[in-house]
Amino acid sequence: MGRKANVKQLVIISGKGGTGKTSLVACFAALAQDKVLADCDVDAADLHLILSPTVRKEEFFHGTPRFTVNQEKCVRCEKCLPLCRFGAIEARRGEDGELQEVTIDPVSCEGCRVCAYLCPAEAIEQVSKELGRWFLSDTRHGPMVHARLGIAEENSGKLVTIVRTEARRIAEEEGFELIIVDGPPGIGCPVIASITGANLVLVVTEPTLSARHDLERAVALVANFGIQAAACVNKCDLNPGIVAEIRDWCSKNAAPVIGEVPYDPAFTRAQMRGESIVEHSHGPAAIAVREVWSRLADLLERQGNGGRLP
Repeated sequence: MGRKANVKQLVIISGKGGTGKTSLVACFAALAQDKVLADCDVDAADLHLILSPTVRKEEFFHGTPRFTVNQEKCVRCEKCLPLCRFGAIEARRGEDGELQEVTIDPVSCEGCRVCAYLCPAEAIEQVSKELGRWFLSDTRHGPMVHARLGIAEENSGKLVTIVRTEARRIAEEEGFELIIVDGPPGIGCPVIASITGANLVLVVTEPTLSARHDLERAVALVANFGIQAAACVNKCDLNPGIVAEIRDWCSKNAAPVIGEVPYDPAFTRAQMRGESIVEHSHGPAAIAVREVWSRLADLLERQGNGGRLP
């Protein structure tokens, strides 16, 4: 395959966790052709549980650097103390008030490097800490870039950016036309990092009041970036009344519902076998998912010609 200059990006997100977002992404992975997969839900990645990837590349993620004071080099000049706007540099003094030690609080340090740049003794040194890892893997549905963030670690937005950048590199260099991104739930920094530069964002929701509220926040976030949004209602037969409300709200906010998937225990049975429902079943839910993918593919094609959903 040759190099692709214009790679399209489809991002699937949800306003809350547990809507079935990743289950649908696994289905799209099975149905789509000529694509790279990117699991950007780095805080709780689980797409690999269905796709069983074989890792071919593994890299460490260090996140924002932190700094420490080399006590052997420190000359106790105190020039660093007023420099830190985050209050991370601390001075320990003796009973006579004489400076005994300068330290940096790793929790307060934001890694801005000002103290290290201006220390005349070059006593402030960078400390590298592994926050997680990211992987390039092969799956039965094509290459996938995914990651694992350490427990309670931060900077997941930066790790998401690494995953998406690597997925785009693979797509361009190996000639893939599409990147399918499994985004995180919510509307925070990791979601923003996932949708930036996307061609289309699909918001997966379910027919509950809380999910509807979270859908509205997610659609508003996508609209703020000028990106086309669409919605899919999973487990749509559980509360038809709320589905009608969601459909009405979405049509008024330029994010039409392009699919409704009924509840089906086959989703669980498929996951227990390490499969997506479209690989496992030909029931109503699998048919509905195939229809959702057909509409997404059509929209992506029309966007290439300047089209949008009505």
